[in-house]
Amino acid sequence: MESAANSLDVNVLDAYLEKNVAGYAGPTVIEKFANGQSNPTFKVTASSGEYVLRRQPSGKLLKSAHAVDREYRVLAALADSDVPVAKVFHLCEDRDVIGSMFYVMDYCDGRIFWDAGLAELDKADRGAIYDEMNRVLVALHKVDIDKVGLCDFGKPGNYFERQYERWSGQYRASETGRVEAMETLLQWVGDNLPDEDGKTSLVHGDYRLDNMIFDASEPRVIALLDWELSTLGHPYADIGYQCMQLRMPAQTGSVSGLRGRDLAELGIPTEEEYVARYCERMGIPGIDNFSFYVAFSFFRLAAIVQGVAKRAADGNASNRNAAQLGAFVGPMAELALEAID
Repeated sequence: MESAANSLDVNVLDAYLEKNVAGYAGPTVIEKFANGQSNPTFKVTASSGEYVLRRQPSGKLLKSAHAVDREYRVLAALADSDVPVAKVFHLCEDRDVIGSMFYVMDYCDGRIFWDAGLAELDKADRGAIYDEMNRVLVALHKVDIDKVGLCDFGKPGNYFERQYERWSGQYRASETGRVEAMETLLQWVGDNLPDEDGKTSLVHGDYRLDNMIFDASEPRVIALLDWELSTLGHPYADIGYQCMQLRMPAQTGSVSGLRGRDLAELGIPTEEEYVARYCERMGIPGIDNFSFYVAFSFFRLAAIVQGVAKRAADGNASNRNAAQLGAFVGPMAELALEAID
């Protein structure tokens, strides 16, 4: 972590949180989490306990991006569901307090795995971790959106069409140079959007291993993190997104991949096995045209990465290594085209 004393006024924050978070008491020590590319995130250690503060970045923001208020809403809605999430305490929409909108949630102490190959675990535990991710994904897609008050959390209509319009638009808005593979992919995705099939669920939008905190000793997720891209949409978008890691090289930007690894030796399920277990839990016979959902996920991730690189060029990135990510847009687009082939 890095000191955040220069980016947040601790005295102002202390006074505000003592008024707005039940039981909160300073003095406070603030540290910025080094990882993460989008919304700056801080560990807040106070006399009353440990918290996490997540805020919008400073500077000009792309339309609909960095919606920490949406994150707060979905976390609050899932508090009593089967989806493990951190407890949220307060949303501050007054940008004058620290310079941007933010929210405060509980600090969950556990394990985060950055290596998709789970090198620190044994074979049996690796399989258990991947099965737990699969279980939590199904729990997410089975959430009764009416019951938890999220029936208006997304727009009606074809999810993939809406997502294509959003991310192709944001890619163009953050473009810093022509990437041929991305041009080909933009055209293909636009020409091959699936028909609306009526499947709608709460989707996470960034469902992957390192966005989960696991129990310190058990293969059990205690908190699913980073809900910025969550919405109502098509459940296959999430599973296609997670399966990207199976197709990525060992390191693609900040994402660890499993391409070329001996999955049986590692104890990690293949894409076919992982999807089959998901379908079994969901009670569906299978997923047709799965390559589209994988390719679409690569397209969207490439657009997100381009946005991070553009913010770095403009001096507004949260992570100091953000500028280097632009080099991965082309390779991600090529992996999408490979999935299509």
